[in-house]
Amino acid sequence: MAKENKTKSFVLRVDNDTMDAIEAWAADEFRSTNGQLQWIITEALRKAHRLPKKKQQ
Repeated sequence: MAKENKTKSFVLRVDNDTMDAIEAWAADEFRSTNGQLQWIITEALRKAHRLPKKKQQ
C-alpha cells in the first residue's frame, strides 16, 4: 500500500525584507520559495528534536 502524502496549506505573513531574503536563498539553492520554507521549517524541527520518529517497515 502506497503512503499518502498529506500536506496542509496555510497563509503566512512575512515582511518584505524577510521574504526577499528567503527568495534569494531559495534561488541560490535552486529551490522554489515554498520548498525553501519547507526546508527551513524541517531543519528547525529536526535540530529541536521535534520531528516524529519514522516508523521502521
